[in-house]
Amino acid sequence: MTTNIFRPASVLQALLLAAACTSAVAQTASAPAVAGARKPLAAAPVAAWPTRPVRLLIGFPPGSVQDLSARAIAEPLSRALGQPVVVENKSGASGTIAADQVAKATDQHTFGVMNNSQLTIARMLNPAVGYDPEKDLAPVALIGTTPMVLVVSAAASGNTPQEWLTWLRNLGSKASYGSPGNGTPGHLGMELVKSRSGVDAVHVPYQGNPQIITAMMGNQLHAALLPPGLAMQQVKAGKLKAIGVTSERRSLLASELLTLREVGVMGADVELWTALAGPASLPPAIREKLAAAVIDVVKGDEARQRLITVGWQPTPSTAEGLKTRMKTDTKSFGGIIMMRNIRSD
Repeated sequence: MTTNIFRPASVLQALLLAAACTSAVAQTASAPAVAGARKPLAAAPVAAWPTRPVRLLIGFPPGSVQDLSARAIAEPLSRALGQPVVVENKSGASGTIAADQVAKATDQHTFGVMNNSQLTIARMLNPAVGYDPEKDLAPVALIGTTPMVLVVSAAASGNTPQEWLTWLRNLGSKASYGSPGNGTPGHLGMELVKSRSGVDAVHVPYQGNPQIITAMMGNQLHAALLPPGLAMQQVKAGKLKAIGVTSERRSLLASELLTLREVGVMGADVELWTALAGPASLPPAIREKLAAAVIDVVKGDEARQRLITVGWQPTPSTAEGLKTRMKTDTKSFGGIIMMRNIRSD
């Protein structure tokens, strides 16, 4: 497990926050009672929250896209909340180990930075998973989105994306592709690409995208769907070749690349997103307070530039906007799962 702590910029800020919370509690306690209003004592804990370090659990290794998005917002979020923000990597089982710990957390200070599959179809992939995304997790806020890049090894023959796709297709079942695990967007997205392109590559699960890149550069894998933040530096260095992005239109995160549609692969649009979620038991007032802080942070120049640098398009939205994406992905990814009879490890 890897842990990093991001602390507020100054002790003074923390003291000022504590003083403000104390003043707010005092004012609430002295206010006259109003019929139908919330009891003053119920509001006090929310005003004082957070009262300890906030934990962000990541279900993938350091250097993975979820990890990079969490670290991009951790420091400014720490300043906004007045408490340290601790990023902890708890890799394994396609991210469901970390998600399960978040679902079972009761301290009101443990959250997860999660991807599409952790928040949508984990139970569809494996009924034995210890949590139900819809019932046991509470969406807090969307952080960012990104298309994925279909890459092949530098050994691919040809000089154009179309020729590299033909090379991959001609390998037939001898071709292999990697993903961070069964049921992850890299896996489901690639199965969708296969169904639309005539590619017949065999799936090989890895712990995370950094390990996939290493395997591709060592000619142990032929292809993968990678986020632009990880793919483009290897493409520019000549260590991988990019066929195209999975978005409907060209992406600002990889503006020099064609879309898969332009290469001739239709109906394989896939978008990866990263979002903050907590346990379903989290009080709504705390969820709303944290959501407001996250949205403000992502809109700020510091976190925005950090997210773009590591390959995320900042797309802050409330829990309601995140719920809409969750429903859409549950339907679309669910179709791929049924079509390919996919099950998690």
